Amino acid sequence: MSSPCPHNTAIAIDPLVGDLAGETARLRDAGPVARIELLGVPAWTITETALARQLLVDTRLVKDIDTWSLWRSGAVTRQWPLIGMIDAGRSMFTVDGAEHRRLRIKTTQALTPRRLEDLRPVIERLTAELLDDLAAAGADGAVVDLKSVFAYALPMRVISELMGVARSDHAMLLDWYKKFFSMLTPQDERLEIIEKMHVYFTDLVARKTAEPTDDLTSALILADDGGEPLTAEEVVGNLKALVAAGHETTIGLILNAVRALLNRPEQFDRVRSGEIDWKQAVEETLRWDPPVTHLLMRFAAEDIAVGDTVIEKGEGVVMSYRTIGRDTAVHGANADSFVLDRSTANRHLAFGFGPHVCPGAALSRLEAGIALPALFARFPNLRLAVPDSEIRNLPVLTQNDLAGFPVLLGD
Repeated sequence: MSSPCPHNTAIAIDPLVGDLAGETARLRDAGPVARIELLGVPAWTITETALARQLLVDTRLVKDIDTWSLWRSGAVTRQWPLIGMIDAGRSMFTVDGAEHRRLRIKTTQALTPRRLEDLRPVIERLTAELLDDLAAAGADGAVVDLKSVFAYALPMRVISELMGVARSDHAMLLDWYKKFFSMLTPQDERLEIIEKMHVYFTDLVARKTAEPTDDLTSALILADDGGEPLTAEEVVGNLKALVAAGHETTIGLILNAVRALLNRPEQFDRVRSGEIDWKQAVEETLRWDPPVTHLLMRFAAEDIAVGDTVIEKGEGVVMSYRTIGRDTAVHGANADSFVLDRSTANRHLAFGFGPHVCPGAALSRLEAGIALPALFARFPNLRLAVPDSEIRNLPVLTQNDLAGFPVLLGD
């Protein structure tokens, strides 16, 4: 195991995401465990698959923010722009051990394979509706933003159908989450948005408690495995996190797959011909350009030795999933290349690993597996309207999110 970068050469993670490829390369060159700085806050990051798998199941690495020495000392406060992604209220995303298993099992019971399969015709219907919208927006050769019209709207509609959220609320929720993640949003405004989200989901849970229906929110409220039921606070916490993860990851997955394929016509032809399955394209996208760049944050409950390095008790640890996906020890010397028939593509960690693996992974794959072939069946000549070099990332430190994706639909 190579040595990490010394404390005085910490890599500053760019909140404006000006050079994601360069940052990924620097992190990989720094070694499997490296010092980073997140908006002035020091932490460790993990950049290699084997170590990430090891630490993601290490019970000494926990999600309890009160374990974080910088939080306990007051060096990090609610004014730190990333705090809402760590101190997000009680949910399966913020607890460990038995409590995590209790909260997670309720969600997995609600996200059953049957419920997901029942969503297939719903996703197909919503996809068709949005493809009609895309056709209207791109009529007569007009440039249309594939993100705002299609990739942005689809996952929110799907997760809202799943949860029983009114479509009239979609624009508001999308606006809230966009501002929540953006590094350009003033922290006072972000904290106001966090409070608005809490009120919104609290009201939703109250309504579904009084009048349950056949949706995920009601299923979480009514989940019964013989154990202690979820409290209203726990249902709210799970829903807030599920909506964030459920739509943000799918936006990135759809756009990054389209971008990779349009820029590699010879490989894309193999998908069109059926030689390469769409599932392979989805998995290689998840490995090569995953929706989550950096996952925040776990904390060392005691000193953890990693080779010659010690992650000290109370220090924060980030999983840099984009860099992990470029691990040459797993994916070979060409790990930086997008290769559709890569045999190791499904060995990525884009949705995490171990007990905290993303519970919405199957839903995201299902959406992409429906949306991508439908998009190109409807618009086989779809192409970028600008050079790829002009495509920019949003200023979102954690998510791999594009500012826009201008396309021409073709003949």
